[in-house]
Amino acid sequence: MTIGLRNNNPLNIRRVAGQHWKGEVLPPLGGDRGRLFCKFSSMKYGLRAAFVLLRTYSSKYKLNSIRDIVTRWAPPSENDTEAYIRTVCCLTGFGGNQRLTGQDWPKLVQAMAKVESGIRLSEETIQQGWELFVQLKKKNKN
Repeated sequence: MTIGLRNNNPLNIRRVAGQHWKGEVLPPLGGDRGRLFCKFSSMKYGLRAAFVLLRTYSSKYKLNSIRDIVTRWAPPSENDTEAYIRTVCCLTGFGGNQRLTGQDWPKLVQAMAKVESGIRLSEETIQQGWELFVQLKKKNKN
């Protein structure tokens, strides 16, 4: 089982000091404090976090294409970014420089999960994470 599956974090979102996600399982005191990746209580919360990060990439950093998103997500200093981009483009049918909208993110997350964790998540699982994300967006509008 991959680390992404074990942690309910199929996109391998890294832990950041002071950043706590809804549904994240924090390491116990004296426990696995050095854990590199976030761990979530369920897959839908790991996916929700991925959608939140994509929203940040889009709104704050103006990253709206597979090339832009993947280059930040999986930088060349740590990954074969070009291979990652090619694989995601192949799995989604989107062009590398094509401008994506929020409605494209479920398909993008599906492909990135395949690259990151080697699995194809079910449409139902992706939808559960998307619905949690959409609920968050609705709350922020009110």
